[in-house]
Amino acid sequence: MSTLRIGNITLASNLVLAPMAGISDRPFRELCRAYGAGMSVAEMVTSDTRLWHSRKSSQRLVDTTDQEPRAIQIAGSVPEQMAKAARSCVAMGAQLIDINMGCPAKKVCNKAAGSALLRDELLVANILRAVVSAVQVPVTLKIRTGWDNSTRNALSIAHIAESEGIQALAIHGRTRADRFNGEAEYDTIAAVKQSINIPVLANGDICSPHKARQVLEHTAADGLLIGRAARGRPWIFREIGHYLKTGKQLEPLPLSEMQETLRLHLARMHEFYGPVMGVRIARKHLAWYLQWLPDSRTFRSQFNSLDSPQQQLQAIVELYRQLTAQGIRHAA
Repeated sequence: MSTLRIGNITLASNLVLAPMAGISDRPFRELCRAYGAGMSVAEMVTSDTRLWHSRKSSQRLVDTTDQEPRAIQIAGSVPEQMAKAARSCVAMGAQLIDINMGCPAKKVCNKAAGSALLRDELLVANILRAVVSAVQVPVTLKIRTGWDNSTRNALSIAHIAESEGIQALAIHGRTRADRFNGEAEYDTIAAVKQSINIPVLANGDICSPHKARQVLEHTAADGLLIGRAARGRPWIFREIGHYLKTGKQLEPLPLSEMQETLRLHLARMHEFYGPVMGVRIARKHLAWYLQWLPDSRTFRSQFNSLDSPQQQLQAIVELYRQLTAQGIRHAA
């Protein structure tokens, strides 16, 4: 594991938590940072600042109370609007702006944003130029390898990004048409890395320390962007970091530490969102934390019926008491 420099920001680790809508909120970002992520990028927000006053959007924004470096991702298709959103984020405390041109979701692509922008290289250049010119903090870009297999234009987009002042480029090894199906490919990422001089982060299917090293060796990327593999497993950053540094795999996470991590995560969600929304949002995270259990359906069903923070926290204590009594000492 090594450091990573993006513009004027030096990260202690070259492992970064990807922005994931509905997942990489402040409580989760803080946990991932504690486990070794060099940076955790806040959830994507729309570039239409008129919509930021809703509770959902306002909770996605970063401010000066967030951990440094404070990074947030914006999405949109109008250069002037994107520039305004970037300025507003910086005014609130953001220290790095990430531009989304990788999201495959229909509701984003239907608005000609996210990965849909990859089909219009002129618009890509205009958006990047507008945002970079609007702020004094580093601006990064997240893309896919192209719109579909017949239009893999990541190399062209990468050259545009570098020429327009983008400070780092993250590439998911799938096209928009792939969504999250099949396996990510890394040849395109390797080709991009060889052709530009700004840092490149590889993304897609990085789910283990071994896979992390394989991807770094294959692509020569400067860092890794880790998303879905961190759900319910924020300690993956520590596991990967240790393996990259020592070549040795850590022992499986002790059950006691997993319990404390989950307890802390739930408590922070309850505090951040309030008792009603916090309880609801905790349910999906609980499912990810327990996905390693052979049969967690019964407990999850019972947990989802609980409607208070205290009940949820007590249920976690009881679950791990039972697992310990069964002789289970480590998370799988």
